Amino acid sequence: MTSYKHTLDFLYTRLPMYQRTGPAAYKNTLDNTLALDQFFGHPHKEFKTIHVGGTNGKGSSSHLLASVLQEAGYQVGLYTSPHLIDFRERIKINGEMIPEEQVVAFVDQFRQSKELQQLEPSFFEITVAMAFDYFRNQQVDVAIVEVGLGGRLDSTNIVDPELALITNISLDHTALLGNTIEQIAAEKAGIIKPHVPVVISESNHAYNFVFEAVAHEKHSPISFADQEFQAGYSMLLPEGKQLFNFQQNGELVFPNLKMDLLGNYQQKNASGVLKALELLTQQGWEIPRSAIYEGFSNASSNTGLRGRWEVVGNNPLMVCDTAHNEAGLKAVVAQMHATPWKQLHIVLGMVNDKNLDLALAILPKQANYYFTQASIPRALPAADLAKQAAAFGLHGEVVSPVSEAVAKAQAQAEAEDLIYIGGSTFVVADYFS
Repeated sequence: MTSYKHTLDFLYTRLPMYQRTGPAAYKNTLDNTLALDQFFGHPHKEFKTIHVGGTNGKGSSSHLLASVLQEAGYQVGLYTSPHLIDFRERIKINGEMIPEEQVVAFVDQFRQSKELQQLEPSFFEITVAMAFDYFRNQQVDVAIVEVGLGGRLDSTNIVDPELALITNISLDHTALLGNTIEQIAAEKAGIIKPHVPVVISESNHAYNFVFEAVAHEKHSPISFADQEFQAGYSMLLPEGKQLFNFQQNGELVFPNLKMDLLGNYQQKNASGVLKALELLTQQGWEIPRSAIYEGFSNASSNTGLRGRWEVVGNNPLMVCDTAHNEAGLKAVVAQMHATPWKQLHIVLGMVNDKNLDLALAILPKQANYYFTQASIPRALPAADLAKQAAAFGLHGEVVSPVSEAVAKAQAQAEAEDLIYIGGSTFVVADYFS
């Protein structure tokens, strides 16, 4: 049998991969996905699904849902992207990654089929097919399926879910999804299915009407979670978790709700998840309150999620976060301002197909920057990033690779300082590697 390493080499180098090469790997049709699905016997029809889309927060929301349903006693598949360290992070059941031999066997089956190779599928199309085949074979009760990019034309959009959850919309991947909030919302709304409830975590007058129109057309009940669920503040506990008191329509319904996913922005994700769980319960799912409390408190440990305002060091405080667009970075900057520090150090790297101006404009000027680049072809050269950042009053050193940039920041920081590592999922991935 082929080795796992050689299998990964094939996946990463022989198939078009958006995470590495960008828009060239994007497919604007579901034809390949449907053909793969048919070849493997329509595996996605053998288990229930919950479909999660949006611009920011869909990863955290997917992991929260998986954690709660796992605590409720269900066998839960979880498909997410991208991964940080190991490809197998994308495909999990009850927090356990798909075994290496299962990855190898699936790819070998693909490579031995002339019919499948003639399709010339992308990395993402093959990965979705692998996930659905694995979930079917392992007889999961439900799979939480995170959209990869967009929604309408995403390979995951062949599922007929119990519920769709859309976190929020902001400008990202504009070259593929559209240049306006309305256009992007229309693409994300493509996961709304006829008569299937849809929850919007974070409402916004700029795009609410888009979702309302699609939901009305498809006779799908729609809820805007943040109009029902609110938590006025969060408190960081000594155990390293944050605590929320959630109200629903002004009534305290989830007091002392702990989360091991940090960052004030998680309350927006939590609102959407709480509303989704309420609707699932109304559909007959058995989800006791204890499962919600335990699932929120242990989301990271249950599912293995990393890189969401994750504290990776102390004295100085070191934090990494995978936020990589304007809206995500705006939430991160707000978290920086809510965190005490004497001096701020930012290890920053970005990819070359983003609107950098929107992101750079909101980053703090009063910080020492270490401009770096991740080890992927899409990474913007660190010197180019430094040049563009200077136009926004952001100054510092050019240091690559990521490990050296972090080491430089650590050498220059004092115990009371904050070191932030981010700007791209792949910068965080390189740090963990």
